[in-house]
Amino acid sequence: MDRLLAMTVLLLNRGRISAKELAERFEVSTKTIYRDMDTLCQAGIPIAAHQGTSGGFEIMEQFTISRQFLTLSEINSIIRAVRGVNQALDDNTYEHLLEKVSSMIGPTDRSQSAGYQDPLIVDLNPWGQGPHTRHKVNVIRQAIEESRVVAFRYMNMHGEESERDAEPAALILKGNVWYLQAYCQLRGEFRVFRLSRIYDLSLQSQSFDRREAPSLEGYAWESTWSREEEKAITLSFSPQVRYRVEETFDPGQVSICTDGSVRVEGYFSDDEWFYGMLLSFGHLVRVEQPPSVAAEVVRRARLIIERYSN
Repeated sequence: MDRLLAMTVLLLNRGRISAKELAERFEVSTKTIYRDMDTLCQAGIPIAAHQGTSGGFEIMEQFTISRQFLTLSEINSIIRAVRGVNQALDDNTYEHLLEKVSSMIGPTDRSQSAGYQDPLIVDLNPWGQGPHTRHKVNVIRQAIEESRVVAFRYMNMHGEESERDAEPAALILKGNVWYLQAYCQLRGEFRVFRLSRIYDLSLQSQSFDRREAPSLEGYAWESTWSREEEKAITLSFSPQVRYRVEETFDPGQVSICTDGSVRVEGYFSDDEWFYGMLLSFGHLVRVEQPPSVAAEVVRRARLIIERYSN
């Protein structure tokens, strides 16, 4: 039964699928797949079989799965996800959606769940997000829905400001930080902007034709977005800040030495963020390589001392 239900959901979401692909996915023979298709047809699910190189099985377009196929656990998972989005966005749409999904739980299941403590909480509302951030998010969402240009001042990681007109494509919540993916009319290409560096955001009357944006689904932050050249850097941290190091750097860049110190090796952009991050560790970090980065840390440390010496 589990395999039959999984096949039904897969066919609904994917369209036409060959018997060979289904057999590999569910680790059964193609003969078993044909028997399963017959069983589904007898159960009233309209499955069509197509011959040839592009053949396979598919379900008629008009067919939809009944909500009774969802278990209580699966419905709770949907509620959890919708509630998390609702907390991050000031939008009544998600409140109404939450009510609709919650109504799928029957009175019996609801009474059994009374007083139950959910072991998993999804909260997509970033720490420290205030009304100002919500305002930016709502303005950009409106711009995306109405295909309208937004104008703003943008400050890069070096503290340099520039005026931008952009065609917004997507809002991205990565960790606890909001980003905007948009076609920048100034640079003539798609860029990713951090919302905290956007100032004086305004919605323009000018509309635009949507362009095909690069896909960001499942992607990590790409170094090319910062336009900074990366260099090989080796850092050594004292044992007492190991937890911070492991929170800051990719696990593949971190190694623990025999004396307990933490070594970080990787390619980084030595920009303002990088030096600010290093200085936040104070005397508990040392730049091993390259000498130019170590010299820059020393220069910045001396400037700090001079500020307090006057």
